[in-house]
Amino acid sequence: MTKSKVQNEAGKVGRSGRRRTKTVRRITGGLALMFALITMGFVYSALQPNPQTASADTASTADIAKGKDIYQVSCITCHGANLQGVLNRGPSLIGVGQAATYFQVSTGRMPGVANGAQNPRKNPSFNDEQISYLSAYIESNGGGPSVPGGDLQAVADVSKGGELYRLNCASCHNFTGQGGALSQGKYAPNLDQATNEQIYAAMLSGPENMPKFSDAQLTPVEKKAIIAYVQNNKASVSPGGYALGGFGPAPEGLVAFLVGMGAIVALTLWMGARA
Repeated sequence: MTKSKVQNEAGKVGRSGRRRTKTVRRITGGLALMFALITMGFVYSALQPNPQTASADTASTADIAKGKDIYQVSCITCHGANLQGVLNRGPSLIGVGQAATYFQVSTGRMPGVANGAQNPRKNPSFNDEQISYLSAYIESNGGGPSVPGGDLQAVADVSKGGELYRLNCASCHNFTGQGGALSQGKYAPNLDQATNEQIYAAMLSGPENMPKFSDAQLTPVEKKAIIAYVQNNKASVSPGGYALGGFGPAPEGLVAFLVGMGAIVALTLWMGARA
């Protein structure tokens, strides 16, 4: 073999070795990066607090037992012996948590009186203590979001709450919280009777057609700001005049349109008669 051929073969072997070494480095680097990302994900998941996830350990065994007794008397017919739900009667309650239970029971919507398009608000069938027992039992079956304690309007920005309310709530509950009609016989309820806890619970649980708002969509501070805005509207002094039911600019605009068109037609007829 000539010297040039030996050199060529050696060059090819060297280039091939360098390519293999470079490929190995890339693969090794990619695997190391993937391992680092997966490790960081597990660490973040372990350390990230989740205040909405309730634990059955937060309620005593006695409270859960009392809640089970209430459930078996008042709820089992529609929601099943194991909270799995009953076809054409009631949905599964596994994993709905304390927030959904508190909202439905404290507003009297549950136990329901009829299987209609939507259960209306009425006087609650249970007192606060019984509601807490029932919530503890349902929460013990799958966990779920829960309403935080304390003042849910504390240090809340009312103006920011108004901005968030108009963006996320006004399309259904209208600008003044008077509610409005939805499709298929459903409706967004009037918020005049809603308490701080009920509004917060509704945002967490998404009753009826209402969407659920996780902390990723609306932070706890933003939820409290919305509550402060809604409750501030109730306390606002009326500026006077005919409020047209307090339904906001839509009916006011309709009335202005009808009055204006009536005036234009009347003026046109008057001018025609004069001519």
